[in-house]
Amino acid sequence: MTASSLRLVTWLLVLLLAALLALPAQAERIREIAGFAGVRDNVLVGYGLVVGLDGTGDQTMQAPFTGQSLTNMLSQLGITVPPGTNMQLRNVAAVMVTADLPPFSRPGQRLDVNVSSVGNARSLRGGTLLMTPLKGADGDTYAIAQGNLLVAGAGAEAGGSSVQINQQAGGRIAGGAMVEREVALDLGANGGLLELELKETDFGTAQRVVSAINNEFGRPVAAARNGRVIALDGPANDNSRVNFMARVENIRVTPMEAAARVVFNSRTGSVVMNSAVTLHRAAVAHGNLSIVIDTRFGVSQPAPFGEGETVVVPDSEIEIQQQDAYLRMVEGADLVDVVNALNVLGATPDDLMAILEALKAAGSLRADLEIL
Repeated sequence: MTASSLRLVTWLLVLLLAALLALPAQAERIREIAGFAGVRDNVLVGYGLVVGLDGTGDQTMQAPFTGQSLTNMLSQLGITVPPGTNMQLRNVAAVMVTADLPPFSRPGQRLDVNVSSVGNARSLRGGTLLMTPLKGADGDTYAIAQGNLLVAGAGAEAGGSSVQINQQAGGRIAGGAMVEREVALDLGANGGLLELELKETDFGTAQRVVSAINNEFGRPVAAARNGRVIALDGPANDNSRVNFMARVENIRVTPMEAAARVVFNSRTGSVVMNSAVTLHRAAVAHGNLSIVIDTRFGVSQPAPFGEGETVVVPDSEIEIQQQDAYLRMVEGADLVDVVNALNVLGATPDDLMAILEALKAAGSLRADLEIL
């Protein structure tokens, strides 16, 4: 694909995005733009051992903590390893285990866990995670993980050659952890008072949510505290509170239009802008400057019976190329106009980043710039 056709495809995708963003805002359920305070996941983490590996575990000389961990575990099981023993085990790997504890989890429930190697194990395929306590940020144990790993990657090696598909240093155990302790959460402890938190701070959206909730219930049960938090006067009874919260979550609200923003991804060269972006009149000149250095190597050989030496002589040519650049007027009142105005410049996405930054500095681009 040529550069011109690639540029055309890129701008067609941008125009398609512009058409989608130009559609009128749709009403959304409150549960999609907000959540109740306290109703959230809690992260858990633990350190454990995976055994049963087919010679692909940690090299204990380079990862001594694996041997220390195994020695400590064996001592808890009543087995004493003589001091100074160097256990050259290749079927054991030290791992970190992570999981998310959902809200309202009760003892006995099962959680999915992710297992990742922390040593130099080549693969965790076929391994079994031994009993691993999972702790929260407070240091207390909330779940116990154990089970056989499922590793998506695969690999093989022979005769100095190897092949690998995906990575094998991590795996997953479905339902591999059992909850041992719940996280205390008392909704409506203050006489049924609840807090609804918007995912994005916006005073206009907060005002619309308050109006929609009060209209739904026919009385003032909601009041905004700021651009993100909304206080709700809920029932004191648990069952009535659940019904109240379910009713609130399903109320439809049309959020305010997002602020004008242009997002750059410098790693991929992507440029994305929303429908609120506008361009005030500006003149732009854009041209690429390239420097090409071409070095050829020649051989200088002395005459026969001479006392000189044969040497390699480099011959470098430096060429500077600059595309023609002309002042062009750019202006756009909506996203389609902005795309058309920038497309006239004939710039690549990488060049477009520099142009948009310059337009922002000149006061012509009415949008916030964000670099990923």
